[in-house]
Amino acid sequence: MTPTVIPRPAHRPHIAAAATDPYDRGTARGERLRDGIPAAAEVYDRLFALGGITPDRVREDAERALDAIGRFRPAAHAEISGIAHGAGVEEWRVAALNARTEILARSAAVPPGECTTIVRRVPGDGGPPRTFGVQTWDWHVELSGMWHTLESRGGRHDVVGLTENGILGKMGVNSAGLALHFNILGHVDDGIGGIPVHVLAAIVLEESGSVAEAVEIVRGAPLASSGSFALFDETDAVLLDLSPVGVFAVPPTHDTLVRTNHFLTPVPAAGEKSWLYQPDSGERHDFVRDRLAGGRTPTTADELAGLLVTGAGEPPVTCVPDLDKPLGRRWAGLATLTLEPATRTARILDGTPADIGSRDWRVLTAG
Repeated sequence: MTPTVIPRPAHRPHIAAAATDPYDRGTARGERLRDGIPAAAEVYDRLFALGGITPDRVREDAERALDAIGRFRPAAHAEISGIAHGAGVEEWRVAALNARTEILARSAAVPPGECTTIVRRVPGDGGPPRTFGVQTWDWHVELSGMWHTLESRGGRHDVVGLTENGILGKMGVNSAGLALHFNILGHVDDGIGGIPVHVLAAIVLEESGSVAEAVEIVRGAPLASSGSFALFDETDAVLLDLSPVGVFAVPPTHDTLVRTNHFLTPVPAAGEKSWLYQPDSGERHDFVRDRLAGGRTPTTADELAGLLVTGAGEPPVTCVPDLDKPLGRRWAGLATLTLEPATRTARILDGTPADIGSRDWRVLTAG
């Protein structure tokens, strides 16, 4: 069988922006993405159309999202405006990228992607315990060239990680040692009107100096859509179900947090879009749990990432696209990410966990 080849840029872009003014910081980002933002918008336009979402509705949703962002965090609105200015595109186009999860929630034709996250807390070598995490980011193969690593400096905390073209944030770690892994969930009440989950992730990483501060921000945010944040620092870790019906904490099991793409607390689970995620999400979750319980006790981020390598006959934790399928159903492992709060370090692999050893990690340090 010929192996699937995922199209990737020869050199993955790294976008660094440093400015205390969020508009200036956004402008610096947008200037580096003058080609990348329109390219990403074109792919999302196709996905929106596939889901029966008209261009007029996309613009209306984007503008509503931008209004919500401006009411909650004017600085985040300003940074989006700066990105649009720097890239030479209309502001609502960048807002639509930031609200892509919420806009796509209207569609039944474009189900969400598949991501798997593990956060572990292990005893230190004669010192305090260490906490670290790993995640696969699985999304549409058509967007494999539309993401970049990020270094954002000048806010309350510096942030490094990865995100998509035009989107404020996704997964990463900040200079205070607060790390965030991010998975998408689905609830029947998901929609437009609150803070887009990608924007909230960026706000949390820029503003939070600890897990406690991050949880306070999340609980105070007006949410109209769903997601999961795995939040951890050097001393604490929590897994949150975010949804339009509330924010709920998932208790850790044996110092380990495992997340795929379904709710793990009962209140939001009662309204879950289970037809989009199951049985795949549950199978991946149970598979990782079984590996962890089977005597494999990873003590490093590399060992943890190794648990996410799967093959034929196993749940697709390592996600390989079927290029014979149509647009909207070609899921691919676009990146693998490890986060370590103690060293303020994010390592990003342009590929799946199965590519570890054959590709180089990009190592970024927040401070």
